Amino acid sequence: FQIRGMSIDEAIAQLEFNDKKGAKIMKEVLLEAQEMAVKNHNVEYKSNLFVAESYSGKGKYLKRIRYHGRGMFGIMDKVYCHYFVKLVEGAPPKIEKKTSFDQAKEYVQSLKNRTIIHSL
Repeated sequence: FQIRGMSIDEAIAQLEFNDKKGAKIMKEVLLEAQEMAVKNHNVEYKSNLFVAESYSGKGKYLKRIRYHGRGMFGIMDKVYCHYFVKLVEGAPPKIEKKTSFDQAKEYVQSLKNRTIIHSL
């Protein structure tokens, strides 16, 4: 998701300004995980964490009835999911971000370096 690889404070700030329902839930989970890290796992500074993994998985899938007029009904699905987050102590790893121009340059270079097998 959008917060993977960020420090905990940076991730919470990102989710704070996102007005979606899922962002609010993710923020609550991050804060709870931060508290658990300090209380249960002997983390000294609560700001010295970063989000190593952040993903969601499939949860319960319930079928319910939705009533319509004239004695008819429809089937409604209530879908749930599980959200997982893994916090690691320390500073987030530095990732070198390439621009699109650099990526295009590498791609063209790889095309130029190709050779035809069994040719002279």
